[in-house]
Amino acid sequence: MVTGQRGRPRSFDRDAALGKAMFAFWERGYEATSISDLTAACGIGAPSLYAAFGDKRKLFDEAVEAYGGRYGDFGAVALAEEPTARAAVGRMLREAAAVYTDPAHPRGCMVISAAVNTTSDEVAEALRERREANLKTFERRIGADVAAGVLPAGTDARALARFAGAVLQGMSQQSRDGASREELEAVAETALRAWPR
Repeated sequence: MVTGQRGRPRSFDRDAALGKAMFAFWERGYEATSISDLTAACGIGAPSLYAAFGDKRKLFDEAVEAYGGRYGDFGAVALAEEPTARAAVGRMLREAAAVYTDPAHPRGCMVISAAVNTTSDEVAEALRERREANLKTFERRIGADVAAGVLPAGTDARALARFAGAVLQGMSQQSRDGASREELEAVAETALRAWPR
């Protein structure tokens, strides 16, 4: 009796292929990245791509998750580790300046840029939900600082969270337009000067 996996074993590194697909989506967005773009980037045929990842949407969803774990978690880490919302947002914006301009991968934020280049309502909504969840996290942290007296009692936590999100999203687009790390770090410092004390 033969046990184990049936068929031929995979002849490629799935994790490496996922990373290459992630870069393709990050660079071009969901809509503009074709199956042929993905197979060329991953160095595999379409049947292998479908067998390993399912359809394009499933691969994209997995690529977004991989992006979050490999490149996009700096905001959550800053919010968890810094003593105040201001310190966390400041760290997040400075780290965004570094990540968004790193020449080792496409510029900007995949979750922000991929949403601009899609006509799929489902994909746009999934990415919007991710961004909204981040804003809610910012808002909770800011609200905790208001409740603790770290920020003035009249601080609008929701508006301040949206301000931080708008700066972050703008930095992503500006990096794709060619802004340098130093220029984005200056944007981060300017945004922090607007923070209530």
